[in-house]
Order: sequence, then C-alpha cells, then structure tokens
Amino acid sequence: PTCRPHLKIAANQCILISNYIIVGAGIISSPKMVFGALLRCGRQVGGFQAAPLLRYGCLRCMSSPDTFFPNERIRNIGISAHIDSGKTTLTERVLFYTGRINEMHEVRGKDAVGAVMDSMELERQRGITIQSAATYSTWKDVNINIIDTPGHVDFTVEVERSLRVLDGAILVLCAVGGVQSQTLTVNRQMKRYGVPCVAFINKLDRWNASHTRTMKALRNKLGHNAAFVQLPIGLENDFKAIIDLVEEKTLYFEGDHGMLIREGPVPDDMLEEVKQKRQDLFECLANVDEEIGELFLEEKEPTKEQLKAAIRRTTVVRKFTPVFVGSALRNKGVQPLLDGALAYLPHPAEVTNTALVVGKEGEKVVLDPTREDPTAPFLGLAFKLENVKYGQLTYMRIYQGLLEKGTYLVNTRTGKKLRVPRIVRMHSNNMEDIACVRAGDIAAFFGVECNSGDTFMPHKMEPPFSQMTCESMHVPSPVISLAVKPVKPADNDKFAKAITRFTKEDPTFKVHLDEESKETIFSGMGELHLDIYVERLKREYECECVAGRPRVAYRETLSETVEFDYQHKKQTGGHGQYGRVIGHFEVLPKEQLNVVEFVDKTVGAVIPKSYMPAIEKGLREAATEGVMSGYQIGGVRMVLTDGVQHDVDSSDAAFIVASKGAVKQAFRKGLTTVMEPIMSTEFSYPSEFNKSVLALISKRRGIVNHSEVQDDYMVVQGDVPLDEMFGCSSDLRACTQGKGEFSMEFSRYEVSPPGVQAAIFAELDAAKGPKKKGGKK
Repeated sequence: PTCRPHLKIAANQCILISNYIIVGAGIISSPKMVFGALLRCGRQVGGFQAAPLLRYGCLRCMSSPDTFFPNERIRNIGISAHIDSGKTTLTERVLFYTGRINEMHEVRGKDAVGAVMDSMELERQRGITIQSAATYSTWKDVNINIIDTPGHVDFTVEVERSLRVLDGAILVLCAVGGVQSQTLTVNRQMKRYGVPCVAFINKLDRWNASHTRTMKALRNKLGHNAAFVQLPIGLENDFKAIIDLVEEKTLYFEGDHGMLIREGPVPDDMLEEVKQKRQDLFECLANVDEEIGELFLEEKEPTKEQLKAAIRRTTVVRKFTPVFVGSALRNKGVQPLLDGALAYLPHPAEVTNTALVVGKEGEKVVLDPTREDPTAPFLGLAFKLENVKYGQLTYMRIYQGLLEKGTYLVNTRTGKKLRVPRIVRMHSNNMEDIACVRAGDIAAFFGVECNSGDTFMPHKMEPPFSQMTCESMHVPSPVISLAVKPVKPADNDKFAKAITRFTKEDPTFKVHLDEESKETIFSGMGELHLDIYVERLKREYECECVAGRPRVAYRETLSETVEFDYQHKKQTGGHGQYGRVIGHFEVLPKEQLNVVEFVDKTVGAVIPKSYMPAIEKGLREAATEGVMSGYQIGGVRMVLTDGVQHDVDSSDAAFIVASKGAVKQAFRKGLTTVMEPIMSTEFSYPSEFNKSVLALISKRRGIVNHSEVQDDYMVVQGDVPLDEMFGCSSDLRACTQGKGEFSMEFSRYEVSPPGVQAAIFAELDAAKGPKKKGGKK
C-alpha cells in the first residue's frame, strides 16, 4: 500500500510491459525499471520463471538509502581479482539485474558511456579500474554494499583498504588465465583480514577456457579447500547453461540480457559428471564440517538443506570455498552467483570485530553490531579519502552504534572534535543523502578532515564505555621513484595543490624533495601508478609535467654486526655541544628490510633517559639517505650500550648529531650492501616464441621458477629485478609479434650484484661532485 501512490498499478491489476507480466502487488516505479524488478511469482509463465524477488515493496522504496534493514538482510562484499578478470563487468551486471541501473555498458567505454563503476575518464579510456568504487543495491530483500576494486598490482592499496572493512568477497578467476600474480596478492589480503569468499570462474565463453584447470590452480596455488557448486554445459562458443550441483537442476539464461532463467533437468550426457562433482563437494565439506563428516562416515547422502547449511557454516569460517561458474559478459551465471553470495557469505553480526582501548596497550574490546536501538556508542573507521568539488569525502565503515547527521564526533588519534554536517551513500561517483547510519553500514561523510585509518567516536563518553581505536590496515612500501616537475614554472601552485591532495588520498603515493638535486620525487608501487598521477595532473589540474627515468627503491643495509663509538664536540663560546654514543649495529632478517630499530641497553645514568628520543630521532633522520648509496637505510638495529654526556653542553640537538655521526661511522666502517627489489613475474605467450622470451628473461637477470604449457601457450613464472623490468612490455611485444603479456608484483629484496652496487656508488659520487678547498663541495 505504501508504494501505490507512485506505482499507478492497482492492487489486483495485472498489466503487460515489454512482453513481461507485471503483477499489481507493486514492483516497478517506471517502465524503464522493469528488467530489474520482475516478481518471482513461484510458477512458470509461458515456460519461463521471472526474477528477482521483491516482496516488501517496489523498487523505488526498496532502493531508498534510508530504508532500514536488519543485520540478517545486509551483506558487505568486495569484488576482487587479477587485472582483466572481469570484475567491473560483473559488477555492471549485478547492478543491472538488481535494478540499480537501467542499462549495461562496456567497460572500455566504446559506446562513449563506459561502466558505471569506472567514473574516472582515465579508467574508461584504459579499460582498467584505478580507484575502488562503492555502491549499494537490493537483491531478494537483502541490501548489498558492493566495492569494486582494482586488479592491477600498482593499485593494490585500494584492495587492501577495501578488504579491511568488508565482511565477505567474491574472488573472480579468469577461466583462461586461472590463478595469476595479483590473485595471489588478493588471496593474502583476504587471509590477513580474515575475509571469507566465494569464487567465481568467469569468461567460460573465451577460447582456451577451462574451469577444471582453474579449480586445480585454486587448490594448489592458493591452498583453498574448494569444490564446484555449479558446472558449465559446454565451453568457449558452446557455453550454453549452468548445472546447479546442490539443487541438481540446469539453469538456462534466456530473454533479453539473460534476464529470464528457465529451469530444466540435468542433461543425460552429464549425469555421471554431476554425480562425481557432487561427491567431490560432499567429501570437501566432510573434511571440515562435523555434521557432514558424520553423514559421510555413515555413507548417508545429505539433503539439499544440509548441504546448503554446511556450505554456509564452513565458508563463513574460511574453511571452504564454494566455486561458481559463468560468463558475466555473456550474461550467464550472475544471478545464481548473487544468490550464492547471499546464502553463503556472512552478515555483519556474524563477523567478530574488535577495537583497541585508548591508553590501555593490548586491551581489545569486541564491538557490538546491534542495529536496532543500539546501546553501545558509535564507532566508525575511515578507510578511504577522496576530494570532490564539495570538499573532502571520507568513506567510513560503521562497526558499532548509530550516528545522525549534525552529531559531534572526536578523532581518537588526534583528539580533535568535529561536526558531521552531511552523510551520503555512494553509487560510484553519485551521492544520495541519508539521515543516519548504523552498525554494518558503509557510507561517506562530508566535513570530516582526517587521515585514512582514523577512528571516530562520540566526543562525550560515559562509563563503562571508553575511547577506542581500530587497528589500521597494512600499507605496502613504495618500490619505484620518478623525478617530476611542471613544464611551466607558473604551474607550481597547481602542482603543489595536486600532490597535497594525491598524497592524502593514496597512502602508497609518496612525494619528497631531493636535497641535492632539488627535484620533486614521486614514489609509488609501479610505473603505471606514477604514470596515472602524472596524467591526472594534466587532466584535472591542467598542469603538464615532465618526468625523468624511474628510480628504483633500493635499500642500503649492513651484512655484519658493526661497532661504533662517535663523539660530537663543538665549542663556540658560551654553551657548546657535546654528546658521545657507543654501541653496535645488528642486522635484521631480510623480511624486515624496511625496518630501522633502536634499543637502549645502557646501564646506569651514563646518558640520561631524556636524551634517548633524540638519539632515536637522529638515527631515523640519517636512515632516510644512505651513507654509501644515497638510498634509504633499512634492516638494521642500533643498540646503544654506553655513552657520555656533559652537564652543560649536552642537549637534544647534540645527541641528534652524534647519532647521525654514529650511523655514518658504522656504514663506512662495516661491509655495506645494497638490496634491490625483486618482482614475481608471470609471462604468457604462444609456445613458438618460447626461445625468444626465455632469452629476454635471462637478459634481464631473471630466474625461471616454473613453466607449463596450456594448450598452445607457455606460462612462465619467475623472479626478475625491478630495475630490469623497465621497457619489458615493449620488448616482449616485439619478440612475440604483439601476442605476449606479463604481470608482476613485488616479492622481496635480495642482494644486488657487485656490478650494480659499484654503479650505484659511482652515481652517488658523481652527483656529489669533487670536493673544493676547505672541505666544501
């Protein structure tokens, strides 16, 4: 009844629109939305069954951002995968089938429109996702908050911060490429944050597609206890339909855009395979679920309901991964995948989230996910920042309590009090105002100046509640640098404004001024990462820039323990400066190459404890620029064992200088080593070019770890130094007639060869130039 004023359909009326029967219970707000709002009436109509289910209201009411949903009817999911696996295409279909959008468009924007979730012009031109994009929709009375994430390794922080706040994920796998380099990274990120997932093998319509090969890689390379819950009928051009192994029926996707799902029996020629795969599903569940395990030992067949319940129990605790199949581009398999995400991924109340109590180190509190009449105070985590024309837009996941616009909050990191003037829910780059947010919601706030990872709570807390903070997300270190400057000096103000915005939005994008060359240095996760920012400077700020050759983020370290004894003494009339530090530098494991530690092991009061922060500060300042190479120092621990202070001349400034001198003394005295970043790479190319590509890898100091033949294609995995990967794309295309491709991600640091180290040392000496008389350079 609440829908009828804008429906214009009587309660008992039945009308025909575009060959679809529309029942007057209320399902559409306009004829354009008919495809996304068909009523599942529970019986066949003309041989077809309509979808999806909307029982509580029309599309306009169900899509209202202020509609209240209990926890059981909420899902917060991300769509993640390797680049070009079909994530954004899948998201576009999800939004279309759920009625969120009226029509679908191609990802690369060939129709001059592009996918909804690719809101940046650069994304539509390049056909890749650069920034994670959030939206929401409704499917079968369940509100789904969706974040579409990038697949390129250079934008991995977008995946990192999205998975930090999500309850579940859809891991998209390409049926041709299988498990690729970024798939491994995404899998590690899901494991880091304990995010359960369902897998979707996409692109079964492409040449050389194989769901069985992809399943093997999912089990062997990612270590998932996975099994099919669906099987395809045919592959490549013969891909026709999908068999539901749980329900034991076939699903045919017919009508415009595969909107109509016709159910049928399993084909006779696939009965044996279905029986075998269903048994495989039974066994995988029996290994991790007690109830199914008992049925397996008793040799009893589980019912459909028992199978579904077991899949959900084991998926939520990350012990099992159900595998769905389909082709998003050909509109096959998306609706059953949505059903699976709702059935098997957890809702907010099923996920245990914790926060740390401010001022009580190590003490954790379990957050209360209650949505209706919550008693616990509001707590939200800012996970993404974006500057729009109205100011800073702060994306926030709400973990506890309720917040209405106009309420005052406090940043638990800075203690700063602020007011929330406006709250919106995002649909890509479109905003819809809402009055309040509750636990389990993902929304965006205006007027909230903060950094990514900050926690917000009410400014006034009453016992027994206290201020808390969420654990921050993992931010990888930059691996490549580039000297950038504006072409026109008049654009310096635009340049400064742009990099201030970019560094605040992206924690992996770093900018600093080189003291010697006076050049502005961009640091990021890869060539594409930095290239995108240079292009955005031109497009968004009309500031054209020139860039130098990329500079690799080498690390300078020691290969052995080195002792130091450095005294800083300066007398100038009046109070002088004095400080002496004694100790040694220890070498940390290679896994901690980005770490510099300080340990105080002095006995007695040889150096007052008040000077220890100054000594540590001197160490960290000296570590920003290596002594022998000019690159950042890492992987060492400074152990202070003794020292001398002067009652009059000692000061913080004196011990900062003494600490810096100790670093220089130790690195000149000890055996200094330069470590280079090693990239895990995967090359894919026709077998006929195998000799040429292997020669290319060898020429670039690469080591082949694994190779296999997939039909007529070679897939080679290996390790190659990052410095040798510049220009590799052009060389690979040249030696494979444009048919080869590669992907890479950061793996680890290794000792660089003597020739490379000598060149780095010589480059630093040349940059410093000859010394002049008097010791000045």
